Amino acid sequence: MNVRHVGLESWGIYLPKERHTSDYIAKGTGIPKEIIEDKFGLKSKTVPGPYDHTVAMGAKASFQALKRAALTPEDIDLIIWAGEVYAERPLMTYGIKLQQLLGNPSNPWAFDINQRCGTFLVGMLLAKSLIQTEFGINRVLLASGYRNSDLINYKNQRSRFMISLAASGVAAVLKGDYKTNEILGISAISDGRFADDVYVPAGGTVHPISAEAIKEELIYLDVPDPEGLKDRLDQYSMNSFVRVIEDALHKSGYTKEDIDYLALLHMKRSAFEFVAKAVGVDPYKQATYFEDIGHNGQNDAILSLEYGLNDGKIKKGDIVVLTAAGIGWAWNAGVIKWG
Repeated sequence: MNVRHVGLESWGIYLPKERHTSDYIAKGTGIPKEIIEDKFGLKSKTVPGPYDHTVAMGAKASFQALKRAALTPEDIDLIIWAGEVYAERPLMTYGIKLQQLLGNPSNPWAFDINQRCGTFLVGMLLAKSLIQTEFGINRVLLASGYRNSDLINYKNQRSRFMISLAASGVAAVLKGDYKTNEILGISAISDGRFADDVYVPAGGTVHPISAEAIKEELIYLDVPDPEGLKDRLDQYSMNSFVRVIEDALHKSGYTKEDIDYLALLHMKRSAFEFVAKAVGVDPYKQATYFEDIGHNGQNDAILSLEYGLNDGKIKKGDIVVLTAAGIGWAWNAGVIKWG
């Protein structure tokens, strides 16, 4: 049986105009500006404006993706929401909300998935699999919005490694029987040892939301044991990045030596350089560092793709590796043969 080729037909991004500058972040955190810029790798980061809600930003990126390929929402067979669960309202199905914002097209149906910052690559894997196995699914719209910048309390020193969290929207259209920008192997790793290391303390069944919880600032991301997390995670995380990249390449019939562009997420500058060099990539010639927009969660891979194309770092025939890592903890990588 012939396996259907699946390619990236189109994509779109949305970046809010609002910014928190390194000066602003330094004042909020008490961390010197030069450390914010040099160590944390932040000159500024995107933050949402008054109408930049999570799904709304995903919708803006989706319209851009559709326009790029001269498509309408009715041309889509399936919508997968691969964005954050911190969105317009709790307990909504955000894929269906996106369907509404796209004009409520009657052809596609919609659902949500979630793996924190790994969600978009998981979505690409699911979309590719459904196109290859389900009759009637030929085009999938994968969309994400992210504004976890709202969940950062600059005064909390325990969560300082997450001060780069920002806001944006991205979208991608995957098409069956399409060899252009072909999506090859996608790999993921998760490790439950880190499941309770980062979370918002209040708002769930363990600690319901209350006036007291708000007063105690328990509505922001927190790290109960930051030193313990650092000791356990640092080296393991770097090794997991390399492992998942190598696995995705192996599934695709390639090796590290074949990488032309590495779409890395935003992380502290030393970690970014370490991962790039560990797989034989020049961190600034074959990757993009987001010192002006910060870390946009699961959106980083598509943002890096857009930046890489605009900067001439990605060319026809290149092997492009998309990466992600999310709290919980998970690591992801996917390979695209460009052009």
